[in-house]
Amino acid sequence: MKALVLTAPSEFNYDTSFPDPTPAAGEVLVKVAACGICGSDIHGMDGRSGRRQMPIVMGHEAAGEIIALGEGVEGWKLGERVTFDSTEYCGECEECKAGFVNLCPNRKVLGVSPGEYRRHGCFAEKIALPTRILYRIPDELSYEKAAFAEPVSIALHAVNLADGIEVGEAFTQDGEEESCEAKECGHDCGCDSEEEAKGGTAVVVGAGLIGLLVVQALKARGWEKVIAVDLDDSRLELARKLGAEETFNAKQEGLAMHIRKICGGDGADASFEVVGAGAPLDLAIRCVRKGGQIVLIGNLQPNTPFPLQEVVTRQLTIKGSCSCAGEYPEAIRRIQDGSIQVEPLLSAVAPLAEGAGWFKRLYDNKEGLLKVVLLPA
Repeated sequence: MKALVLTAPSEFNYDTSFPDPTPAAGEVLVKVAACGICGSDIHGMDGRSGRRQMPIVMGHEAAGEIIALGEGVEGWKLGERVTFDSTEYCGECEECKAGFVNLCPNRKVLGVSPGEYRRHGCFAEKIALPTRILYRIPDELSYEKAAFAEPVSIALHAVNLADGIEVGEAFTQDGEEESCEAKECGHDCGCDSEEEAKGGTAVVVGAGLIGLLVVQALKARGWEKVIAVDLDDSRLELARKLGAEETFNAKQEGLAMHIRKICGGDGADASFEVVGAGAPLDLAIRCVRKGGQIVLIGNLQPNTPFPLQEVVTRQLTIKGSCSCAGEYPEAIRRIQDGSIQVEPLLSAVAPLAEGAGWFKRLYDNKEGLLKVVLLPA
């Protein structure tokens, strides 16, 4: 099959004879129709992260069609349109059984090679996947939009944590939603319950792709006021269009105190750090009220300075948000109904054969590109 292979730091080979995957027992073979280039792929392609050891076929934000069934597969049919979790979890450990599949100690991330495993991903024509990570997508939802289910799920997961909802295994494995009575989630999952989680004021530090999805997820989940912060004024303008009531350039002097002042004097109820660097983390901590919470999503730097006394003396709660755990059905529904818009975030759609050039353009970061989706077919 054809595959885009990272062969050396920042070097790609468009291989037209890459070995075809074969579905094992309990797996299906998916013909990949669309796969988005993730920021983690860009940060990993030059070898800095250590999680893209070459050679590796990257790619984990994808959707496609089932074209073959492995032994023992039931409940899935040839021709079904699917998207899938980026994390291949085991389904048997204590974490998985408790619903926290994102914390599975045996997990493998599609398109990642950190050393202890190598799991080729979706920048290829085909991929074999266990059925437990599959989710059906509606016929009217394009594959390009469905490829956004993974980043939208990440945004929803972070907002769920701020709402006090650790969803866990909120949905059945075939992607159908359980009743709220069954999972007692209390959030807007699309079932019969009319209860919707609502927060107060939130600050989103970083208006890249995930940050802009967090802005929308907060509004969709009922937060009253969302403030976005970034260094790029064009992204702040887009954040306003997507629901942020106020936006600020991170270079503004005294920004943390200004945000605290406009949020009633003491600060926002919650903040979301979506960069993963020292200065954004400092701002996210300093702009919330006493007893407020900070949700950390960004993962750019392994270590950053930390304002310890600010956290201790204001009794702040800090949560890390890792991937997603059951948010896919809500993500698919919100993409389909438009309560989370992905079209404004789609910068380009291109053939997989042109992937190396698009990776370079994203890496150079001179054009303000947000999401590029590659088409292997």
